[in-house]
Amino acid sequence: MFSASQSSKAQFLDKARQAREERRELKERERATIQIQALIRRFLCRCHLQREIRREVDDFFGASESGSNKRSALSVFKIARKLLFIFNPKEDKERFEKLCRCILNSMDVENEPKVWYVSLALSKDLTLLWIKQIKDILWFCCEFLKQLKPDILQDSRLVNLHLTMLITFTDTSTWKILRGKGETLRPAMNHICANIMGHLNQKGFYSVLQILLTNGLARSRPSLSKGSLTAVFSLALRPVVAAQFSDNLLRSFLIHIMSVPAIMTHLATLTPERLGVIESHDLFRKFILFLSREAQCRDVCVCLEGSHTLCLLGNLVYLGSLNDRVLEEETAHFVDVLVHMLSYCQKYVSQKKSNLTHWHPVLGWFSQTVDYGLNESMPLLTKQLQHLWGVHLIRILFSDVLSKKLLENQETAQLPMQPISPQNSLPMKNLFKRAFQKSASVRNILKPVGGKRVDSAEVQKVCSICVLYQTTLTTLTQIRLQILTGLTYLDDLLPKLWAFICELGPQGGLKLFLECLNNDTEESKRLLAMLMLFCDCSRHLITILDDIEVYEEQISFKLEELVTISSFLNSFVFKMIWDGIVENARGETLELFHSVHGWLMVLYERDCRRRFAPEDHWLRKDLKPSVLFQELDKDKKRAQLLLQYIPHVIPHKNRVLLFRNMVTKEKEKLGLVETSSASPHVTHITIRRSRMLEDGYEQLRQLSQNAMKGVIRVKFVNDLGVDEAGIDQDGVFKEFLEEIIKKVFDPALNLFKTTSGDERLYPSPTSYIHENYLQLFEFVGKMLGKAVYEGIVVDVPFASFFLSQLLGHHHSVFYSSVDELPSLDSEFYKNLTSIKRYDGDISDLGLTLSYDEDVMGQLVCHELVPGGKTIPVTNENKISYIHLMAHFRMHTQIKSQTAALISGFRSIIKPEWIRMFSAPELQRLISGDNAEIDLEDLKKHTVYYGGFHGSHRVIIWLWDILANDFSPEERAMFLKFVTSCSRPPLLGFAYLKPPFSIRCVEVSDDQDTGDTLGSVLRGFFTIRKKEPGGRLPTSSTCFNLLKLPNYSKKSILREKLRYAISMNTGFELS
Repeated sequence: MFSASQSSKAQFLDKARQAREERRELKERERATIQIQALIRRFLCRCHLQREIRREVDDFFGASESGSNKRSALSVFKIARKLLFIFNPKEDKERFEKLCRCILNSMDVENEPKVWYVSLALSKDLTLLWIKQIKDILWFCCEFLKQLKPDILQDSRLVNLHLTMLITFTDTSTWKILRGKGETLRPAMNHICANIMGHLNQKGFYSVLQILLTNGLARSRPSLSKGSLTAVFSLALRPVVAAQFSDNLLRSFLIHIMSVPAIMTHLATLTPERLGVIESHDLFRKFILFLSREAQCRDVCVCLEGSHTLCLLGNLVYLGSLNDRVLEEETAHFVDVLVHMLSYCQKYVSQKKSNLTHWHPVLGWFSQTVDYGLNESMPLLTKQLQHLWGVHLIRILFSDVLSKKLLENQETAQLPMQPISPQNSLPMKNLFKRAFQKSASVRNILKPVGGKRVDSAEVQKVCSICVLYQTTLTTLTQIRLQILTGLTYLDDLLPKLWAFICELGPQGGLKLFLECLNNDTEESKRLLAMLMLFCDCSRHLITILDDIEVYEEQISFKLEELVTISSFLNSFVFKMIWDGIVENARGETLELFHSVHGWLMVLYERDCRRRFAPEDHWLRKDLKPSVLFQELDKDKKRAQLLLQYIPHVIPHKNRVLLFRNMVTKEKEKLGLVETSSASPHVTHITIRRSRMLEDGYEQLRQLSQNAMKGVIRVKFVNDLGVDEAGIDQDGVFKEFLEEIIKKVFDPALNLFKTTSGDERLYPSPTSYIHENYLQLFEFVGKMLGKAVYEGIVVDVPFASFFLSQLLGHHHSVFYSSVDELPSLDSEFYKNLTSIKRYDGDISDLGLTLSYDEDVMGQLVCHELVPGGKTIPVTNENKISYIHLMAHFRMHTQIKSQTAALISGFRSIIKPEWIRMFSAPELQRLISGDNAEIDLEDLKKHTVYYGGFHGSHRVIIWLWDILANDFSPEERAMFLKFVTSCSRPPLLGFAYLKPPFSIRCVEVSDDQDTGDTLGSVLRGFFTIRKKEPGGRLPTSSTCFNLLKLPNYSKKSILREKLRYAISMNTGFELS
């Protein structure tokens, strides 16, 4: 019973709780319903109100368009107030446009003050409301301007409408209300305009104009009309002028307006009168003075970042080119500003691509974000920047240097060298030479003289300008060549800059700049920047000038000056390396070294190709080769750097010794040298004389690299299939090598061709007719490398351009195919350079960017560029045509053959071993000394056997015949007869191994059993068994041995020796 009553109580309580919760939920739903209804009613009411207002606005503008009656300003104000109350940019865009037109129309009405919208500003009750309304309307105009695209016709009309609104209400000049008696109101109205302008500025007015200008101008063709551009620029200037060019507004103008790509160029093209306004306000000077304060310049650069900083720079340079007077007066500030801006950009210029860099068409790889929307305007920006290295600005900036007169004299300075060109011997006249004269001038040779203080204002100014151009070169990486070409355009700038450098410091030249290297001061850096600029520009100039312009016309520099300059550069680079500066060089010092070294090597290679400097000009007398070799053995860094960068300061003979030493060290390392404990591995090959090339190719091409470098023994099989007698102690291999090289380089085989004129060898473009021709070229390369490796000289005269490729010079950025072209075909070179000098319209000649060649009876057209046969050669592309043609003839045509030969050659000879030689020196390394045979040297290093001695009458006759009866050609044949090589060893006969020897013989070779006591005594006392007049002298080339019978008469010796050396047969070797 008790439990049942408890259960019913719990149920009752539970029901009561549920009832309470239901009532609470009901009340919540009722409240939510009321709230939702209120919101919906409010929304519907608002929508209704908006519809009503929009209908009212539409009715108002509809009546305005249909009726002729003019609406009062008050009615326009009221309808505008309603529209702005419910304004939605998407829905009310057209209504807003109608409102703007209505307001502008009201301002154009004549003599009806109540219609003029601006008249409400005079109403005491409405002034503040009107000012707020016009501020809102104008800012909505700005918001629309940000979104409009001027290249769309409809949008361009709206741009004009909104700009007209802004133009009308930010200046009182068009307000009719101020005419006549209303003139007294102008100050108050100007104050209202200033208030409106200030409000717009606070909201971001300049950002709006920047977006509009960028949308309209940052493209290949501007889409802003003349009127629109004029309006925008006028609007941009108004706050600046109103604020009397305050720093804040100048800053905004520079950041937002002057950073628009090429805006000054567009103004000059579309609305040049705006540039007149800039000039009238002296804005260029104000910009320069504002930015000349480093903190403000940095602030502007940081706000703009790289791409837009460059755009600002371009506009300033363009303005500078139009304002000569200001530029001359403010040169120092102008230069400082450009250097600061370029230096800011340079911090983000990267040498290589990475995840953090972006590609910029002017700066290259750039580690700041790049605005790719500006890419279309880059050509225009580049044109603006080109003014900086154009003739006009260079004349203004370098006026102190260019105003110098290079002294002239009646006699040319005497230098210890042969006159190179006929101009040097002409009678000199004391006449002023014009800047662009195309002949050798008669001025004094410029040499370091000193005398000008480096802290003088003139020197500091020139240094600053050099810093500017050097910074430009290192920042605008993608147009570097354009800049260098511009700086070298004036023929007299570089010689006058050199004259200026010669006058610096107490003694002038080298000493001052070496001191600067050790001083880490700002002044030293500026002086070194001058030297660096001079080197970069001069190197570029000499690289693009051909031999006629350098040697005959002597453009910019006289040859004697190139001698002086190269001497200075040689000493400077040597001191930088030898004093340990290069070892630890970083940044600017390293750049300076590469700049000076690059100019030096261009001059050195030009001198190697065609001499202009005296004998031994490049050597350093204060460098002892023995000291250098000791330091190389100790792996001293400076010695290695010297060998890497300027090996030419070491005498050639010492470099050859060093090369041979390197080869010997490698042989020892590879175990290729005979020692007391081990013998090197020997490779034996059998060669049929009738198939020497085929057998040699088959047996040697499969050898490993080390086996090719090792000992190779050759056994010849004669035409009868019988092994030739003799043991090869390198002599037979020498003969085999020389003979096989003679065969492969024979032009009749068509692996190689000879150049026209001096008949030097280079790979034949049609060698592809041979099967496996590339493997053949690789084999030839290995054979040539083996000859050099073993010190065997072979008579193979290569074309200079091919030797340059063997050395790898053609990979240098300063390599010019045109300069090397005479070594291939001098007549073709003359024809090409005549195109360069052709004064008329080159297109009249009917040339195209292609080359027609007769290949085995068929005319083949080679296109120099894709589609070249359809591209005509014009005055604009003729220089490119010349370089493309030279590159095709010397590189493209024989690219695969050259690559294969170089690959084979480098498998034996390491590239770093031969980098210390120039092209002519490499030829001497391959072919021996081309000097005449030094008989005294040969006599001094001759060994005698069989009773012969230096005073023996037969020996005396022999040397006398060689010296007085034989021609140089016969002496070369004699040397070939006894050593198998027609040229003497490069270092003299002391390096002939084994040494040259002469032995007295009594019997024929097949009966000869060697020296005996009797034969030696008979030879010594000239006792003969019988007259040997019937026997010929013979030789054992493996021992460099001449076997000479004991002739009774000098005439017999002469006749027999001449006959023996002229016999063109193989040697049967003892």
